[in-house]
Amino acid sequence: MTTMSSIITVVRNASAPVRMNDRIGSWIAPAIMLVVLLAAPAVLSDFRIALLGKFLTFAMLALSLNLIWGYAGMLSLGHGVFFGLGGYAMAMYLKLESAGGKLPDFMFWSGLTELPFFWAPFKYAWFAIPMTFIVPAVLAGALGYLVFRSRITGVYFALITQALALIVSILFIGQQAYTGGTNGITNYTTIFGYPLNAPSMQLILYYASVTALTAAYLLCWWLISSRLGRLLVAMRDDENRVRFSGYDPAVLKTLVFSLSAGIAGVAGALFTPQVGIISPTMMGIVPSIEIAIWVAVGGRGVLLGAILGAVVVNGAKSGLSESFPAMWQYFLGLLFIGAVLLFPSGIMGLLRGEGWRKPWWLSREQVRGAISRRLPGAQR
Repeated sequence: MTTMSSIITVVRNASAPVRMNDRIGSWIAPAIMLVVLLAAPAVLSDFRIALLGKFLTFAMLALSLNLIWGYAGMLSLGHGVFFGLGGYAMAMYLKLESAGGKLPDFMFWSGLTELPFFWAPFKYAWFAIPMTFIVPAVLAGALGYLVFRSRITGVYFALITQALALIVSILFIGQQAYTGGTNGITNYTTIFGYPLNAPSMQLILYYASVTALTAAYLLCWWLISSRLGRLLVAMRDDENRVRFSGYDPAVLKTLVFSLSAGIAGVAGALFTPQVGIISPTMMGIVPSIEIAIWVAVGGRGVLLGAILGAVVVNGAKSGLSESFPAMWQYFLGLLFIGAVLLFPSGIMGLLRGEGWRKPWWLSREQVRGAISRRLPGAQR
């Protein structure tokens, strides 16, 4: 019979899936990537730097999903909601600053005569910036507690978060007067009093994205290296054993889900001024599924894998759309299919020497067996 001490030992000794325990994977590779990102403005054009800055916000978003999916086993198909909420919080500040304290244009066109009460505090940066983290974290905490308290896990949790993405996107589309509707919030001109479109400001936003991504990586690394991280992995592998050890999985899951949503919200806040728009399309089901694809391609359960997956997939999307505007979607689809079939552990699994999954049609024995079953008289 399993004793309490043995259960606690299992929890303490649990390790993350495909986690890079060597020094190269944990520190040297991320440090090299950081140096490359810091040096990128010296060799890339302003357009490419702006594009890379957007990719880094996506990398931060993928990192937040990898934290709960790769280490806690919670697949969220609604993480775009938290990204969008952070983006909207930042967009409200930018829009009010650009409007000079007056009523934003889309509200005037919708028939409003005064600023809604919940918009008023977003005039101030000291309020709007923290809200990019707090609003998504609070929503995730409320949803997570209700879901995890009912012991809903697995595919049912994924479906609930997918429903959240559908509900929130429809809600924001329907509230034209308050959210800009389908068009979202756009036409910002300044940020903190400086011209938003100036190359110097775009460079500052790029470095802000690099800094935020680095901070998020260090936070996630610290978390998964702590006892809480080992508990998350233990819950993923056997939640009942963790519960029997005296821990409350609902509280632990809610905590990490809220943190993940907050990180996603900060990523959305950095995305908005660099791209110049935030709309409900970023909060829908399709973008949320794309986030999971980034993590899967990069390597689930490896922090650096989520970053690589987001940058590689979005870089491929941008490059292919420029080179093959009529059929780039097909190439991107082949990339996704190939990653799942041939590299189930993602890019990081391949780099770590785990190899690739050999298709059956490349195996001589499998081909001969298939021929012999269909043509009994054929020579083996």
